[in-house]
Amino acid sequence: MKIAVAKEIEICERRVALIPETVAKLVKQGLEVFVEAGAGEKAFFSDADYETAGAKIISDSAQLWSEADILLKVSPPQTREDGRTEIELLKPESVLISFLNPLGNPVIAQQLANRQITALSMELIPRSTRAQSMDALSSQASLAGYKAVLIAAAALPKYFPMLTTAAGTIAPAKVFIMGAGVAGLQAIATARRLGAVVEAFDIRPAVKEEVQSLGAKFVEVKLEEETVAAGGYAKEISEDSKKRTQELVASHVKNADIVITTAQVPGRQAPRLVTEEMVAQMKPGSVIVDLAAEQGGNCACTEAGKDIIWNGVTIIGPINLPSSMPVHASQLYAKNVTSLMQLLIKDKALEINFGDDIVDAACVTHGGEIRNQRVKDALQAVVV
Repeated sequence: MKIAVAKEIEICERRVALIPETVAKLVKQGLEVFVEAGAGEKAFFSDADYETAGAKIISDSAQLWSEADILLKVSPPQTREDGRTEIELLKPESVLISFLNPLGNPVIAQQLANRQITALSMELIPRSTRAQSMDALSSQASLAGYKAVLIAAAALPKYFPMLTTAAGTIAPAKVFIMGAGVAGLQAIATARRLGAVVEAFDIRPAVKEEVQSLGAKFVEVKLEEETVAAGGYAKEISEDSKKRTQELVASHVKNADIVITTAQVPGRQAPRLVTEEMVAQMKPGSVIVDLAAEQGGNCACTEAGKDIIWNGVTIIGPINLPSSMPVHASQLYAKNVTSLMQLLIKDKALEINFGDDIVDAACVTHGGEIRNQRVKDALQAVVV
């Protein structure tokens, strides 16, 4: 059983799928672990660290991919400099575990199926108590929520906390967080630690207690439709509900010094929460950090990967924020991946048990077929 850790080639990706600590645990279980040379460098884990943990360092990436029984990655497979795709390098009937974005880019699922790859997508790990240790979306979203507040604080031309000085009293910054999922809750906690007054909005009424427990005021909208999707995530709502929601949040956006938006729908454009009209009403010097920038943005003015100033408001559209904290991002992701592998490997042998709800939900392709119906539907929409 050869487990391989690939070096990420996606631009700006600094994370690595396993860290030396998790490698050591797998080696202790009698498994062979191969790490591509330099795979951990951007996350500050050296090849020597991996060798000390018991891994073998492989310099030839093509060899690593072609010999792996289980290939571990962070970002979806990419196209290499030589023009070949990483999927082409995979050994048929091997296992790939990675973020795959199968709903946003379902074509990749078809390519994996054509290659006879058993692919498990870290995005599709179910939100259940049993799967918590494998929930990579949550572990990485927490990092994004934390970093978003730090970015906003650095861009804001004001203090965060209330200060009483000889020169007068400084009022605390007002922070409005839209979306109280994992990223939003971490953003609330971080902004509160920095001394800001925090309000938070979410279409799911069930998160009210979590928001209040962190010391923030919950902005609630009454909607006459279901707002919670499978797994506890926010559900895409009707146009009428979106309009009512925007009317409610407009005044809170207007009065905020900082707005942090976190609302995303897997495989779909991010819901538009902040309109140009709302931005126009914000105070000059205010800051918006849009964590949904890669999905089109929650703010109408967002440009993915750019910081822009629109009508005096700084709008930041960060891409892949967890990667900006590669040490802890890799540590958490490695734990998620290792926990998943405990379900797949029994007595040093691979066992894909579709009777296990976690394996069944996460497995996108197997035996030359796409197993996930949502991915099939997304692919059909692309083909049509």
